[in-house]
Amino acid sequence: MQRRRFLGLALAAGFASGGLSGCWSRPPLAFGIHHWIGYEPLYLARDFGWLPESVTLRSGSSATSSMDGLLSGSLDGAALTLDETIRLISRGMDLVVVAVADVSAGADVLVVRPGIDSLADLRARRVAVEMNGVSGILLLKVLEVAGLRSNQITLVDLPVSQHAQAWERGEIDASVSYEPVASLLVRAGGVRLFDSRQLPETIFDLLVVTRKIATGNPSAVEDLVAAHFAGLKHLVRGIHDAVYRVANRQGVSPAEVRQALATITLPDLAANQRYLAESGRIEVMAASLSRLMFGAGLIASQPALQALSDSSFLPRRLS
Repeated sequence: MQRRRFLGLALAAGFASGGLSGCWSRPPLAFGIHHWIGYEPLYLARDFGWLPESVTLRSGSSATSSMDGLLSGSLDGAALTLDETIRLISRGMDLVVVAVADVSAGADVLVVRPGIDSLADLRARRVAVEMNGVSGILLLKVLEVAGLRSNQITLVDLPVSQHAQAWERGEIDASVSYEPVASLLVRAGGVRLFDSRQLPETIFDLLVVTRKIATGNPSAVEDLVAAHFAGLKHLVRGIHDAVYRVANRQGVSPAEVRQALATITLPDLAANQRYLAESGRIEVMAASLSRLMFGAGLIASQPALQALSDSSFLPRRLS
């Protein structure tokens, strides 16, 4: 499970007025996507016919399938976290961030057993984490804040989907996870000690494309981004309908959708412009995460991240 499967909200958006229709003769931009609330605007755009012929969504079970598709050349872009994007760039891919879909604001959580009262108390404890995913990034940041080294905890590298069972068996003392697993652990007696609200604007979900498609078919990239904002408008203004559509697509209850909606923010156009500016938050955080990941051995080398983000594909305005 490369990326948590669920949800949150704190949003503002408008409708993209241009780039949503018209004839198209080139092959469509093949965009990899999987179920996560920050990516739901694109699914909503497809539901309502706002996804133009210049873009096709390729649904997979997780970010892994999208990453594999980018590496094989079968995809032109994908919905990925910033750390997943860095992992691909470190493997030689040339990717461009064209939109920020969401920002974690409590979705990623450190849950601990009672008696662990501070981050320093993690020393010598068994901490479950999926290192090859966004949870690994949160753990690295937690250790950084706590002033601990990774060899001062007992790291249990385990898919997040298996954390609840490991907790029940008494095999772990703490879990770095996300919803709905975090809530399961709390109901089992765990305590939320730290979450991504304490690391503002650190964990991002993104829409990324290859630089080849960005330079060779920019109008399709613009269509992709415009469709995202069209779907985001419905998620904001038609929240009741959108919640039921998301619940049906995710295979969960509407109550679970609403319960998790407060754990992320879905940036509007102005926030996207700020995030994607030259030397903006995306590029600054990418450099920071790259150093952190390299130091932890999660990537073999620190990749060049110049011109990582490009705001030119964002709509000029939203109606």
